[in-house]
Amino acid sequence: MPMPYMQQPADDEIDLRELWNVIWRGKLLIIAITAIFAVGAVAFAISKPNIYKADALLAPAESAGGAGGLRALAGQFGGLASLAGVNLGGGGGEDKTGLAIKVLKSRAFIQSFIERHGLLVPLMAAKSWNKMSGELAIDPEIYDVKTKTWLRDVEPPKKPKPSAWEAYEVFSKEVLNVVQDETTLFVTLSVEHHSPIVAKQWVDLLVKDINQHLKTVETDEAKRSIAYLEAQLEKTSVADMQTVFYQLIEEQTKTVMLAEVREEYVFKTVDPAIVPEEKAKPKRALICVLGVMLGGMLGVMVVLIRNFSRKDAED
Repeated sequence: MPMPYMQQPADDEIDLRELWNVIWRGKLLIIAITAIFAVGAVAFAISKPNIYKADALLAPAESAGGAGGLRALAGQFGGLASLAGVNLGGGGGEDKTGLAIKVLKSRAFIQSFIERHGLLVPLMAAKSWNKMSGELAIDPEIYDVKTKTWLRDVEPPKKPKPSAWEAYEVFSKEVLNVVQDETTLFVTLSVEHHSPIVAKQWVDLLVKDINQHLKTVETDEAKRSIAYLEAQLEKTSVADMQTVFYQLIEEQTKTVMLAEVREEYVFKTVDPAIVPEEKAKPKRALICVLGVMLGGMLGVMVVLIRNFSRKDAED
């Protein structure tokens, strides 16, 4: 019985030795295939332009009054307010940070951001960045800088000038990245671009615009609420209801005042973006290593397949 178990390693050793001999005989072909892939990987790595990444670390701005005051009023006067048709909410806190992140990634905000700051050309036609001059190079096959004309060769229904949807797709998938740490709740907002200067500028603009956008939305909503509450106040003579309306007006007024004095309404900048000095990608060394490894593995496979094919033909 022990003989088959002792014999198996010997068979495996013979097979491995034969396998190594096959690979050794085909070493020139393996080297040739590996060299081709290595050259291709180097050429591909060199052809890819540098991409720089700028990021800012943001903290949720603390809300003074506002939602907290409304939650307190909801617990105290919720029943009376509902009789007057006023909804004070269920007492749950409003996640302004989550809302701000959703707005940042939304199609409407990004398209408006690109159009407002005139970012279509550096977003869709940038080719590279000149380190010496610090200028962004525009691809002449896509956009003519002198005549300010789009020259893209695209198939219908696309047009030479990129649509708002195309710009949104590129910006949201290739440029912008927003991540919130679930433990600290800090938010990292990053932008990748050919130009490190442009990347830093866009991060600053995004932080400023999202704060201003949410500030405007909530201020307008608070002002409309104040106008509504004042109208309701004139219609009631019940003292308890008047108390509710006065306190609601006070809380909404606090919201308006807070928005007017606070520049960083939703996000407070903890670590502002700076112009990056080192590229984020491509990882040229990694590309070359992977190219050599892929070429080597393919070469070995070709040699083994050729050897086994010959054996099958001879048999």
